[in-house]
Amino acid sequence: MPRRFHDAEELLPPATFLKRALAVIYDGLISIAVLLVTTWLYTLVAGWFTGWDKYGEMAEAGQISGDPGLTFVLFLTLYLFFAYFWTRLGQTLGMQVWRIRIENLDGTSVTWTQALLRYVTAAGVFLVALLGSYYLSPATLFITIPAMIALFMPINGLSLTDRASNSVVVEVPKPVKTA
Repeated sequence: MPRRFHDAEELLPPATFLKRALAVIYDGLISIAVLLVTTWLYTLVAGWFTGWDKYGEMAEAGQISGDPGLTFVLFLTLYLFFAYFWTRLGQTLGMQVWRIRIENLDGTSVTWTQALLRYVTAAGVFLVALLGSYYLSPATLFITIPAMIALFMPINGLSLTDRASNSVVVEVPKPVKTA
């Protein structure tokens, strides 16, 4: 059952580009920690199943670099991390700090499917941006810079991920202090 953040008639202002970008940086740092712990756990499990001696030999030979199993686990872990926060609270930890929230147009929380659409759209744009920056040439800058701007820069209040998931990122009002 979706969580209602506010009345459907109440319209909150869309989040600014600066707040979105700062929340992404904050969440990016948290994501690095999540990925490090996940990689460590994956390595422990893989070493245990394979055998530590054989796993050590495989590592020295470079046979475990680019492991598609690890890539899938990391991709899935990040999706579960973001989707949990988006569907339960509407906010990741970085979004809480900058007082912005993802919600549907009627003020309810997004679904797991909407979270997946947001995540896959963002991952696709990041992939394009990474490929563009890897082949750093003037021609690729014409791909990388617009891709990153399209991801975060709201046009008419909606970014590319907002449009893909049929949701919106809004500014959360400051709590009213009672005397």
